[in-house]
Amino acid sequence: MFPIADDNSEIRIIPFVTYAIVGLNILVFILLQGFGTNDAFTYSFSLVPREITTGTDITIPPLQHTPSIYFTLLSSMFMHGDIMHIFGNMLFLWIFADNIENRIGHFRFIIFYLVCGFAAAFGQIVMDTRSIIPMLGASGAISGVLGGYLVLFPNKQVRAIMFNFMLTTIPAFVALGLWFGFQLLQGFLSSKEQGGVAYAAHIGGFVAGVVLIKIFAIGTQE
Repeated sequence: MFPIADDNSEIRIIPFVTYAIVGLNILVFILLQGFGTNDAFTYSFSLVPREITTGTDITIPPLQHTPSIYFTLLSSMFMHGDIMHIFGNMLFLWIFADNIENRIGHFRFIIFYLVCGFAAAFGQIVMDTRSIIPMLGASGAISGVLGGYLVLFPNKQVRAIMFNFMLTTIPAFVALGLWFGFQLLQGFLSSKEQGGVAYAAHIGGFVAGVVLIKIFAIGTQE
């Protein structure tokens, strides 16, 4: 299931926080990561579980060091491995985040986004506390957005390309339910010792979004 659009008829604000997050991710990828070719920056500012759990920077010189290894909990959310990685993440963010920002407001949305990103990071860390495989990408935080969207807008229509490459419109609970089911399946089948997609981060972020969105939506109108 690959979403391409959703129903934005209820949006009454300019979701500038969503736009800013998209823009920041793109700028980091282009200017600081050099379209993914600047390994020194990428490895230094990615999140490494063993660094967080031991409090020790294991980055090998001559790579540059971050002000603090714990800063990577934040910096890793705004970095990507390649063009397809950032394209897929920004597409999901562009489609689903504006509805949540419209519902809970700009300030609450950025806090919600970051908290979900941190929850995703800790989900991946708990999966393998001694891993030295760098983790980077906005997908953990975006997974939280998807979880929040599922709770707030379960029946909102989503345009998507399905497994048979057919363009169709389905309710959000179907689209996001399929997405989350795939994360669970792949997370179960994949080895925590191999690089690739951080399924534990996706699951952790999604669960955080489901659990927290009602709190962030307190006092807002449906």
